[in-house]
Amino acid sequence: MNRILIVEDEPRISSFLSKGLKAAGFTPLAVATAADGRAQASTATFDLIILDLGLPDGDGYSVLSYIRSLGLDIPVIILTARNSVNDTVTGLQSGADDYMAKPFHFDELLARVHLRLRSEPQEAEVSILTHNGLKLDLLRRVATVDDVEVDLSAREFELAETFLRHPGQALSREQLLSRVWGYDFDPGSNVVDVYVRYLRNKLGTGRFETVRGVGYRLSTKT
Repeated sequence: MNRILIVEDEPRISSFLSKGLKAAGFTPLAVATAADGRAQASTATFDLIILDLGLPDGDGYSVLSYIRSLGLDIPVIILTARNSVNDTVTGLQSGADDYMAKPFHFDELLARVHLRLRSEPQEAEVSILTHNGLKLDLLRRVATVDDVEVDLSAREFELAETFLRHPGQALSREQLLSRVWGYDFDPGSNVVDVYVRYLRNKLGTGRFETVRGVGYRLSTKT
């Protein structure tokens, strides 16, 4: 199981990353300062590092420079609010393997993590998802229930796609917020509950089960 070091001082973002990576099968460890980032990285026990640049005790580049000075070739993905072309170029020239600007979608970050770790075999991209009579055509963006087309908004479609990619798996509200709305959406919002209600009304009440204390899951009952 790959270990990932998260160097991020914003608690909400750090929590989103930790929960999402853990749900994806990784073992994350989050620290909030450059000093702790350098200390943890120097143990050489991590397979990848996600690094913020704006840290309370110094620039994230100091962590990156320290890692490379030790001769460590750990993949580093910079995740930062600095989003200019110059910032991106500077990050990559400083030794980062990838550069991603905030706000971000967790699924895109996860894809980049897998790419850097090369932990997944190459597969043909799935274009149609089906489960118990519910079908999503990802290319045409069409949803059908028992071959009857159902009109979904773009956000409803993304939420349904997330559930169909994880049938039977309990997904927390934080995970759904991160994957469908992006990490920076207000975690106190009830938007997930509202949209699950929309999906229940359109796709079938029994398809989406409430998991008390966690969130929701796509039912595997036929």
